[in-house]
Amino acid sequence: MTFLAGEDSALRVHAARVIRRLGFRAVPHVSARRLTSERELMRHLSALADAGAAEEVCVVGGDPARPAGPYEDAPALIRTGLLARSGVRQVSVAGYPEGHPHIPPAELWRALEDKHRALLEQDLGMTVITQFGFDAAPIVRWLGELRARGIRSPVRVGVPGPVGVKRLLRYARRFGVNSSAGIVRKYGISLTNLLATAGPERFVERLRGQLDPARHGDVRLHLYTFGDLPASARWAHEHRSARTP
Repeated sequence: MTFLAGEDSALRVHAARVIRRLGFRAVPHVSARRLTSERELMRHLSALADAGAAEEVCVVGGDPARPAGPYEDAPALIRTGLLARSGVRQVSVAGYPEGHPHIPPAELWRALEDKHRALLEQDLGMTVITQFGFDAAPIVRWLGELRARGIRSPVRVGVPGPVGVKRLLRYARRFGVNSSAGIVRKYGISLTNLLATAGPERFVERLRGQLDPARHGDVRLHLYTFGDLPASARWAHEHRSARTP
């Protein structure tokens, strides 16, 4: 459940209740830079707990260039210890195998290690959810470095669900994902037909072929729907039934 600008806590909590009523587990995002105060964070976590949706959250820094309150980034929020005191037991954090358009690689690794250390100290579980990409090779290299740094947490590799090529490339530009002609062609995207829909089948097969469970640990998929939840749900169902990982 993304933490979007223009949405208040009541709307997010209502969405969590609806998700649970439908039989799913709600995992709300908590955006550090969008929070105006510790009080706002505690009230939001308390409301999520009342809705039965506070056991697992995803903590992100958020898009604003300047924080609205006391939390400059995700590690700063995690270090407060307020998540554990509010009943949170599992925290998802972001990973960037191809880097971030505005954050140097060394800073990304430092932040991820800080989050891992702080969550371990609080006896909270951590899952890393990566930015999506079109090429399996940099993701596998990043996984190798992650494990070499001693982070054994489960990883969910970000994968775009079936979506229109034009929309997918727009998101890639926005998030700094490598979308060179050679890379997207290998993924299965035709730049001559921007009205087509592209699915992640080739990418998933290449990723599976390069993973070594003994070295890379617990690695699974995280589908980004980009506004088309039914298409991603159908894809997941069809490929799960076909025994595609």
